[in-house]
Amino acid sequence: MQVFKGKSGGILAGLAAGALWGLVFVAPRMVLGDDSASTGFSSVDLTAGRFLSYGFIAAVLMFFGLRTKKLPTMQQALAALGLSFLGFTGYYLLLVLAINDAGTELPTLIIGTIPIWVMFLGRQQGLSFRSLLPGLLLTAAGLVLMAYVQLQGQADIQITPPTNYWRGIAYALASMVSWTIFGLYNSAWLKKHTEVSAADWANWLGVATGLGAWVLWLFAGSDLKPMLSDSKIIPFAIICIATGLGSAWLATIFWNIASQRLSASLCGQLIVSETVFALIYSSWWDGQLPAGLAVFASVLFVLGILASIKAHR
Repeated sequence: MQVFKGKSGGILAGLAAGALWGLVFVAPRMVLGDDSASTGFSSVDLTAGRFLSYGFIAAVLMFFGLRTKKLPTMQQALAALGLSFLGFTGYYLLLVLAINDAGTELPTLIIGTIPIWVMFLGRQQGLSFRSLLPGLLLTAAGLVLMAYVQLQGQADIQITPPTNYWRGIAYALASMVSWTIFGLYNSAWLKKHTEVSAADWANWLGVATGLGAWVLWLFAGSDLKPMLSDSKIIPFAIICIATGLGSAWLATIFWNIASQRLSASLCGQLIVSETVFALIYSSWWDGQLPAGLAVFASVLFVLGILASIKAHR
């Protein structure tokens, strides 16, 4: 893929990954609608289905590539299993547990700080914190505005604090730490093992993620019988296959390319593009413009990306 050569290609790949990740926020609405109560599927079912599809696609590609490519070594397989847990199934399971215990607002805000942590902890040698500060501040301001918009939307709803609220916050923090470690170590692993291509690593991660998704579904998914008898089983399957192919397999390839070409700190900045694209897709699907503050927050995110690119020149 010549278009993804060099640093500019890495930036383009990171933005492409964000564009594909953003689809996850709106794809279920496109097929299943907005009334989740009318279906027999939970968010865990959708995620496990997406990751199982990712694993199946990766396994098929690995099988047909056996003639020209080697299977991962035991050390590589263990690395893929560990990182797939940190960045995919384990991360999402912790997030689900957090939302079950503490609701959506604060866990979402905690998860939203991942780009800041990756930027700060993954800054390349010789790059001062001062040069990263504009991008960090712009991103933080955008997150605060997005959180404000979300909380305003809930302002008229009387919500009783959940019983296990602080346990949920602990799960959210663990989820944030999990993906932050994934972002840093995935980048470091790819830079250390240059003999492994972005596509091969995406396939190895995919097989490991598929195995983890099976465990995730057994642990927190819905019963199989009601799922299979649901009238929306075909749209559900379409979502799982489409997001498994695009928002998991292809997005992981793009993210791996970005991780190979760029420092972890710049990759961290590019993560916020997921939020921008999700807002664009949701607004398009709703047929209306997003709230003014949400647009302003997205502008701050874009400015933060530009500031970070400038700092890494």
